Amino acid sequence: MKSLGPLSRTLALAGLFSAALCSAPAMAAKADVELLQSYIGNWKGRGELIGAEKETVVCRLSLSPGNGDKVNYSGRCSLAGTALSVNGTLAYNDSANRFEAVMSSNATFNGLAVGRKSGNGLVFNLKEREKDTEGNDMTISAQIALNSGKIKVEFNVVFNATGDSLRASVPFAK
Repeated sequence: MKSLGPLSRTLALAGLFSAALCSAPAMAAKADVELLQSYIGNWKGRGELIGAEKETVVCRLSLSPGNGDKVNYSGRCSLAGTALSVNGTLAYNDSANRFEAVMSSNATFNGLAVGRKSGNGLVFNLKEREKDTEGNDMTISAQIALNSGKIKVEFNVVFNATGDSLRASVPFAK
């Protein structure tokens, strides 16, 4: 496998947060709103990005009250001199009867993830096909689990033309 370089690492970092943000009308049940709001606070995470080489990923994440029942999100991850910033909100979309997450980033990646209740928490899943800045096709999948007062991000990107991949797992704690 070839070395995937700074651009690939930036795309990988973008994927780490790809399922974590939302902009949708929120009129959720009180328990749904309370579940989202229970994650308000400052979070830190450290994990590994595995591709041609293993690299440490260090992240911080801040969740704060937003408009209505929304929860705003701001995060930053870094590895090997590359940084990614993401912003957005988490919310329950009453008209679609589901949790949703959307993000915007300083990289080329933006995404929408659908969340579902799982036990005492929420799981957001995202799978998208995107093009990198050179026009190459890639498949990005991510899962963010909010459960028992913890957050865990799982991420995978496959560069379809070569079959090369990057994957990361980052657990967060307050």
